[in-house]
Amino acid sequence: MSKRYAVSEKLLRRALKTIPLGSQTFSKSKTQYPLGVSPYFIRRALGSRVWDVDGNEYLDFVSSLAAVTLGYNDPDVTRAVGAQLKDGVIFSLPHPLEIEVAELIKKMVPCAEMVRFGKNGSDATAGAVRLARAVTKRDHVAVCGYHGWQDWFIGSTARHLGVPESTRAMTHSFAYNDLDSLTAIFRKYPAQVAAVIMEPMNVVEPNPGFLAEVKELAHREGSLLIFDETITGFRFANGGAQELFGVTPDLATFGKGVANGYPVSVVAGAERYMRLMEEIFFSFTFGGEALSLAAAKATLTKLRTRPVLKTIGARGRKLMAGANGLIDKHGLSDMLSISGHPSWTFLNFKEAGRSSVWQIKTLFLQEMFARGILILSTHNLSLSHTDRDIRRLFSVYDEVFPILREAVDKNDVDRRLKCKVLEPLFRIR
Repeated sequence: MSKRYAVSEKLLRRALKTIPLGSQTFSKSKTQYPLGVSPYFIRRALGSRVWDVDGNEYLDFVSSLAAVTLGYNDPDVTRAVGAQLKDGVIFSLPHPLEIEVAELIKKMVPCAEMVRFGKNGSDATAGAVRLARAVTKRDHVAVCGYHGWQDWFIGSTARHLGVPESTRAMTHSFAYNDLDSLTAIFRKYPAQVAAVIMEPMNVVEPNPGFLAEVKELAHREGSLLIFDETITGFRFANGGAQELFGVTPDLATFGKGVANGYPVSVVAGAERYMRLMEEIFFSFTFGGEALSLAAAKATLTKLRTRPVLKTIGARGRKLMAGANGLIDKHGLSDMLSISGHPSWTFLNFKEAGRSSVWQIKTLFLQEMFARGILILSTHNLSLSHTDRDIRRLFSVYDEVFPILREAVDKNDVDRRLKCKVLEPLFRIR
């Protein structure tokens, strides 16, 4: 048992007796955090900081898997939720907040003429795909990116255990920035594709004209275009990636950035399509849960009235430039690179020398956690991350990067590890 993470590891053993993987979320589980050098449970959080159950403090760049945009326990959001709690959480009829938040989203998002709520991003993407199938009376779907755990999408990935073959056969993946790969799907399934659903951006930027070409192709083939903006929405711009890149989809889905960590997701789109939501069944007991909607109203209002995303973007650009400089300084370009949007940047690990990606990443995580930085493979920035936080990250990188370089050059990564190497993981992107 690790002394630094003793309580975490004790709780993990306890959790594994009743919870598969010991966590409700795959990306928070022991599959991602190497045993012996990782925290497993967080007790509390404030701003850009979290404290694990052993009392260790971390500067957090995971930000609840990019669900926290303003920072943990943002005072405006907490105040709004506290006020709503006094009136109630869920009721026998809709609450006016349902209208107020829908109207805010309509004002902010280019495609949003009408809005429906869910609780997770997966709810929203599944609802949007069902709606597209109802509109087009077609069954097949073209996908690019990660779109949640439901059968219709996850059946197209390596994690398809339990998904019927008939369901798997209707979802087809195409490559980002590769229009030909999407064209091939339409050729193989003529007049059968209901929708093209894609993350408008994740690891790399779209090539000039790519998103517009996807939209043109989808419409020419009689399909709807759906942007999955679960992460990019209310992060890349107030109106999401569709505003940033100037391409308006037929439907869009949102999740992580809507309510600063409170559970609410969104299907939004053109009224002529959204009206069919009255006919298909997309309904949740907790779809109108008022605490999350109060948090959403406070979050979206703050985005509209303060330079939240401008501030995050500026700090993200500093982070990207500084991290790239440190990669060059320590000669790590053979094993590490930075890409993505300033608010959501990716650390891309590569095999180097005789060391695998997983060996290098495990050593990286071990050394970062030990120095009080909670990170996986991305920098998920929030408004609470300060310039001082960015400098702190650079200081730790300046210590850890030389360790990686020396370990790879000497081919002794395993000797330096205090844990087993992470096993190859299911990649969601």
